[in-house]
Amino acid sequence: MRNTPLLTSTPTHAVKDLAELYAIALVQAERAATSYDRMAASLTDDSDHTKEPVRCVFETLREREQDRVAEIRLRRSTLARKRPVSEVPPAAIENLVPEQELTELADSSLSTPFQAWAISVRHRQRAFVFWTYVAAYATDPELRIAAETLAREALTDADLLRRERRLAWRAERAAKGTDADERNFGEMSSAALIESLLLKEIARWAQVLMPPERERLLSSSGVATADLAAIGTELPGLPDGDTPAEVPRRVVRYAEQLTSMYLDESDRATDQAELELAQTLASSSIARLARLRAFANSLRH
Repeated sequence: MRNTPLLTSTPTHAVKDLAELYAIALVQAERAATSYDRMAASLTDDSDHTKEPVRCVFETLREREQDRVAEIRLRRSTLARKRPVSEVPPAAIENLVPEQELTELADSSLSTPFQAWAISVRHRQRAFVFWTYVAAYATDPELRIAAETLAREALTDADLLRRERRLAWRAERAAKGTDADERNFGEMSSAALIESLLLKEIARWAQVLMPPERERLLSSSGVATADLAAIGTELPGLPDGDTPAEVPRRVVRYAEQLTSMYLDESDRATDQAELELAQTLASSSIARLARLRAFANSLRH
């Protein structure tokens, strides 16, 4: 399980149009290219050749982001109206490549290409999560499709970077004479357990809602009415000392855990089928989490 969330905060800003979407995407790509460029420059040391392999990784990442900048500018050029970056609310632009993550790597005398590729995978997974949230909040079909495209591209990038990370890992393990295929199994079985707990909490929540809100909850969670009715007859009462107000919080917490689990599982996938399954589960889980949070927030107002 990750020690820190991919996003520093849950995106709540609803992107208004394609002009704003591409303005946000452009700023993110330009910032990433600049950050990777500074990182590569900081690792340039003629007296320490051990840093050269890591520097090469960040030079490659910089070039990839520069290509992304060019592609986004091309797409943006087709719009009838372009929104200046200055008009986009700062809170809407999630920093996909936090400086602290890079600084920690740069300051370490033990940094390796594997660590550099690993951090780049995390950055593109962060982009995938961000754009999936944007797509979930989008009401305009054209805007949703554009956000889903950016999320899908981030996922494809993460796959390519993950392969480089795996090669670097195997090279390091081979140099140390250890097994490169050590892996922690059981994560998906744990996810199945939490999915079951989530379903029960959704059923509990539905019992205290009026019919219109209940239908909205089912739509947000993707739970069928028949499944809800079946699980509702088996539910025990609330635990001692618990209150109905705790149920929505548990629903969101379980949904957050599942999203993190599925993203972690995609990191550990060893074949294409396993990877595609984990990515599909992660994508649907992120969208579900966004809908459940939006539903819970709507009940507070």
